[in-house]
Amino acid sequence: MTLQMNTSAVRRFSMIMKFGSWLQNIPNKLTPPPFWLMQIGSAFWQSRALYVAAQLDIASVIADGELSSGLIASKVSANPDAVFRLLRMLQAMGIFEETAPSVFKNNKVSVYLRKNHPNTVRAMILMHNSEAMSRPWFEKLEQGVREGTSPFQLTHDEELFDFMDNHREFDQLFSEAMDSVEALTGDSFATDFDWSQFDRIIDVGGSRGAKSLTILKRYPHLTAVVVDRPQVIAEARQYWEANPSADVERIRFQGGDLLRSVPAAEGPKDIYLLSAVLHGFDYESSLKALRNLAQAIGTKGARIALMEIILPEIGTDLAGASLDMQMFMGCRGRERTLKEWTSLINAAGLKLEEVVGLQSFGSILVVKAS
Repeated sequence: MTLQMNTSAVRRFSMIMKFGSWLQNIPNKLTPPPFWLMQIGSAFWQSRALYVAAQLDIASVIADGELSSGLIASKVSANPDAVFRLLRMLQAMGIFEETAPSVFKNNKVSVYLRKNHPNTVRAMILMHNSEAMSRPWFEKLEQGVREGTSPFQLTHDEELFDFMDNHREFDQLFSEAMDSVEALTGDSFATDFDWSQFDRIIDVGGSRGAKSLTILKRYPHLTAVVVDRPQVIAEARQYWEANPSADVERIRFQGGDLLRSVPAAEGPKDIYLLSAVLHGFDYESSLKALRNLAQAIGTKGARIALMEIILPEIGTDLAGASLDMQMFMGCRGRERTLKEWTSLINAAGLKLEEVVGLQSFGSILVVKAS
């Protein structure tokens, strides 16, 4: 029995995304190549301007009002002229709106930078543009490409997850950023996949359990176990103590390590959810993780749901290729094609049962014991 839901809507979404990608490339084809290259070469100006606006939390300061750049500057303890020039650049990029000379308000884009917006991406902007994540791109990318070594490791002398273990503030920012992924992908993972066929989700690498919580709200019979590194679980418990939710009572938080062991399945109504986890691992670590999952499933008949990007064999779009380079920069992981996913799954003694399409740039690979 298929786990795919909303088949027509998923197909329409895929067609729209392909059309959007085609439209996005039209300006590139019309722009003279030298100017196009100059635009790409200076694109980091835009990302840094956005980062500073997020760091100063300007969108939250403006809130629902219209404020002069001078008043904004006073509220964020910054220079008035510099704030005006920053906001002028951002509004030219389509972020914020200038309603009168030197007066700005939030628009439909900048509202997602507000701390209190339910779908805020502020933490994601801050994380990707933090010193820890920016320096490898600027300082060690060439060396990394020449050697085939992660620029993050070259910069920090340790791998990403070890760095997170040793830098609590960055670890918390990373967890907060991962919880905001739903703002980018939507909740199609909850609506386009038939979770009604299961009783328990084992959310491996689930951080605060945001994805499990979204699913549980739609399926009242479900419960979840969120498994992550002990310090992440400790932070998650603190977060939910400060932000109580009735549905969170159906989630149990448990410290663990996917590369060592995961909770054992209790029966065929269990499903392991790994959302954008294995793309952060190299082949050997991914194989070890899948074999641990296979051992946890045993003969119980449980399923595994791998929510990941599936790259085409040829002609990858900019989003997929960029995320793959981010994986190279930050860790030993990679985005994979369906052929690569299938080969990896089979090598772990498992079987790819179905690929469930989503109204998002990801898919869910449904895996079972072979």
